[in-house]
Amino acid sequence: MPPPAAASSTYTRYETRRSDPNPRAVALLVIDVQGHFASLTAPAMPAIATTVALCRGAGIPVIYTRHVDPVPPSPPLAEWWAGDHIAAGTPAAELLPGAGRAAGDLVLEKSTYSAFAAGTGLEETLRGMGVDEVIVAGVMTNLCCETTARDAFVRGFRVFFSADATATASRDLHEATLVNMAYGFAYIVDCERLEAAFGKDK
Repeated sequence: MPPPAAASSTYTRYETRRSDPNPRAVALLVIDVQGHFASLTAPAMPAIATTVALCRGAGIPVIYTRHVDPVPPSPPLAEWWAGDHIAAGTPAAELLPGAGRAAGDLVLEKSTYSAFAAGTGLEETLRGMGVDEVIVAGVMTNLCCETTARDAFVRGFRVFFSADATATASRDLHEATLVNMAYGFAYIVDCERLEAAFGKDK
């Protein structure tokens, strides 16, 4: 597998539009920052921790997901990742210490790419909180993060996708997602942009 890739500093060249999240209407989704993906997450962990801290400082709710595979594994995911099983109750399924989870943070379990999949209750939770925007961070950029962002968009949420607080297996895959997100699904942000946006609101 190629070395893990986090954000490119040149992501702004993909932007087709720009906007800032509304701290009073947004939630941060931290996707699958767990033991199984530790090596992939490592390059983005400082930016993930910073993104979490910035959001907390702005009073923004932080929601975590973790991927746990059912027994028996469910198709078609098992066909793509045969032998790559994440079992409940193992270190692979636990959130990494650097993920910034605080007491009281909601942690949702999922068994497929999207955090909005049936059974997670994510959409209902966000609606109940009065949230209509999401910031997506975590891993993997091109799988669970991208699928979650797309699902959020088609459910009517404004989506902000982090370029530096996401990571995946290669730079090509990472940047391909940024291109797709910027073209039709999400506003691209990074720690610097979030800090500036939240500073304006004070």
